[in-house]
Amino acid sequence: MAETYFAVAPPGLERFLLSEITALGLEGKTEPGGVIFSGTRTDLLSANLRLRTASRVLARLGTSFYARDFTELRQRAGKLPWERFLQPGQAIELRVTCHKSKLMHTDAVARRIHEAIGDRLGSRPELAATLDEEPDGSVQSILVRLVDDLCTVSIDSSGELLYKRGYRLATAKAPLRETLAAALLMASGWDKVSPLIDPFCGSGTIPIEAALLAADVPPGLKRKFICENWQGMPSLNRQFDLNTNLPPILGSDRDAGAVKASLENGKRAGVSQWVSFSHQAVSAIEPPDNATGWIITNPPYGLRISEGKDLRNLYAQFGNVLRAKFPGWQVTVLCPDLALLGQAGLPWDTSMKWKTGGVQVFVARALVGG
Repeated sequence: MAETYFAVAPPGLERFLLSEITALGLEGKTEPGGVIFSGTRTDLLSANLRLRTASRVLARLGTSFYARDFTELRQRAGKLPWERFLQPGQAIELRVTCHKSKLMHTDAVARRIHEAIGDRLGSRPELAATLDEEPDGSVQSILVRLVDDLCTVSIDSSGELLYKRGYRLATAKAPLRETLAAALLMASGWDKVSPLIDPFCGSGTIPIEAALLAADVPPGLKRKFICENWQGMPSLNRQFDLNTNLPPILGSDRDAGAVKASLENGKRAGVSQWVSFSHQAVSAIEPPDNATGWIITNPPYGLRISEGKDLRNLYAQFGNVLRAKFPGWQVTVLCPDLALLGQAGLPWDTSMKWKTGGVQVFVARALVGG
């Protein structure tokens, strides 16, 4: 039985998420904030297991409906197929947003949805006492969205947000989320057969995600999803074909603590045999075997680390090293500051923009010597 799903992505990543969903053999359509697609529950499990750029995957309950008063809201919400996702007495979280609608009181909307679930199941579910900013995977989240009186109800299938792969327990300063690292690799155009270097590797997220991508290891392999608890859910097939013919993937950082964190995270991710981490400054990086490849990195830019420090010299040095040692290499850098990027002296293409942590960042790409 086909159902409608919505894979959520950080702003700007929708097209990369769509390409991933298409690669799973599913048809999708981008919408602001993600991709809507249809499929079976086996497809839903596969999406949670394999999507690298999704924050979470939601299942839509029935079709959206108009609700202009609380009686109408309760009646129509009570007709949704709650029994396909919930069991009587199960604990839930209700997350409600209202915009340009007659029903604007989120607590009152949540109360009527809670009552409607009880009407359908015969008993009301237990409501979680507190709502964390992010689901922790222990309580089933239900999302209710009212826009122009149109109500859309979705149920979270992922639990913990999907960037939590399970390997990054050790962190350096200002870590890049795994979903953004995966998207950065895709945006760079890395071919997965040429060498890759991250000279500002921090806790190792970009090199680790590169190894997982090139080896075809599902990003959700080491975690559980809350939809596995749903009634009648099929078993999740965690089998996959591993590609072990990987190019050199190198990460380095001048912070010894960051390198230690990278090594620990790489071991937990199961990619230690493919990724090499070293403690060195950017001036010491060298291309492996005189090959050409990609440098993909998230250097410091002063918003959360190196605040108060003048980073212009660092970016200028970075550009000098690239021109001296890496002619013909592709470079992709995540940075919110065009002035800092200008210090590197490379012909940046900054047409691609994302938002991370509420900050607009440029996905700056260049060919060294190009």
